[in-house]
Amino acid sequence: MGRIVDVSITFLEQTKWPALPEPVRPPYKVAILRADHPPIHYYRYLYRLIGDPYNWVSRNRLSDEDLLNIIQHPRVYLYILYVGGVPAGMAELDAQHEKTFELKFFGLAPDFVGKQLGRFFLTHVINLAWSMAPDRLRLETCSLDHPSALPLYQKLGFEVFDQRKGQVELMDE
Repeated sequence: MGRIVDVSITFLEQTKWPALPEPVRPPYKVAILRADHPPIHYYRYLYRLIGDPYNWVSRNRLSDEDLLNIIQHPRVYLYILYVGGVPAGMAELDAQHEKTFELKFFGLAPDFVGKQLGRFFLTHVINLAWSMAPDRLRLETCSLDHPSALPLYQKLGFEVFDQRKGQVELMDE
């Protein structure tokens, strides 16, 4: 059992495709690729690499079979940001509900935080999501996330529709 911490959870959504300016291309060799049917070891690697600094825990508790049923679902899209040929970020988009899509996970690997990649990557992910014509795009963030996460989401057109207090059980270190 890990330590229990109190968190503030913020729920955000877009109800229309925002008119976002073309993101400034970073001064690096970058690519955004969809990982079709990602193997479990690769997904877990990315999830831990990107999520551990922010205490992402929910997927760590799933069995391989349960996790594969999620990440290999035909309407779940895993996008990977590569910088210089190595994974620098991930975005998981759940489009199983035709009307409401959810950006389940979004983040950058620690070595790439603060290098002007977040806005670039998120803008592309938002556009990819809206190109599939949902009625809304939702995400949630909490007080354990990077301090720039909530302001970035709001700058890119997400609006708060709910806030709650909650608790997270941190994984043992």
